[in-house]
Amino acid sequence: MDGHEVDGHEVDGHEILKMRRKIREIIGSKYFHEFLAETIGTMILLLFGFGSMAQTFTGKGKFGGILSVNFGWAVGVMFGIFVSGGVSGGHLNPAVTLAMTVTKRLSWEKLPIYWLAQSIGAFIASAIVYGVYYDLLMAYDNGKLVPDAAYIWATRPYPGVSTATAFADQFVSSALLVGIIFALTDKRNSGPSPQLLPLCVALIVLGIGISFGINCGYGINPARNLMPRIFTSLAGWGSAPFTYQHYYFWAPILAQLLGGVMGGLIYIVTIEMHHKEINHFNDEKSDPNISLKVRKVTFPSHSG
Repeated sequence: MDGHEVDGHEVDGHEILKMRRKIREIIGSKYFHEFLAETIGTMILLLFGFGSMAQTFTGKGKFGGILSVNFGWAVGVMFGIFVSGGVSGGHLNPAVTLAMTVTKRLSWEKLPIYWLAQSIGAFIASAIVYGVYYDLLMAYDNGKLVPDAAYIWATRPYPGVSTATAFADQFVSSALLVGIIFALTDKRNSGPSPQLLPLCVALIVLGIGISFGINCGYGINPARNLMPRIFTSLAGWGSAPFTYQHYYFWAPILAQLLGGVMGGLIYIVTIEMHHKEINHFNDEKSDPNISLKVRKVTFPSHSG
């Protein structure tokens, strides 16, 4: 029987064919496509966001400021959703994904897939921005990594802001983000067309940045907090991104996840459940793949 030797063992040709077929099935599966879309979309979001912050920091305020950073994040959200929305719905944010899952807009089995993709996208974006700005980071303080530079990638409270206040800030901001997203994607409300949805979500982020940016940098995205901290720890900042202010790092992540779910539930209880049609939250036959497109509309697909 024909076969191949792998690590000194004969492998049957049929087994190789099965392995190849399995790989093709995985690559061709909807889950894999959604995984790739969330990875790339999150990466695009954070490239713009981290890039705007790195330019402002390394340029010492000469090449940007608070407003340019706010627009950088908003533009990143918009193009990240444009790129990934037609495949995965363009969550780009574990808090959005959790809220969509809890309210039956996304199946639970997809939650870890989306979270993993968002985490990988965040790590890749962190590494790319670090590489692009490496020379300027080194030149900032004569070849040394400045401790404050780590917060290009991870949020921290403004001096004088307690962890409790920062937690409340991120809870409220994330609830606002997800609650309005639910409104925009409610098919019985006066939401925008699918083509305008990415711009509308970008405006939410811009508004939150302008209104709630000072306390702790309006992270409103766990993927933007956890994996970038891990990257900066590996890149030379050690444990500082995690130990700062008595291990503050957990507060925004938990607040964003809880706030996102609360924002979605508040919208459902106060608005969506009172529509004359059957409400989506209690509809067991609702599409488990609905994400940012609850209005039963999707982004144009170019898959043919």
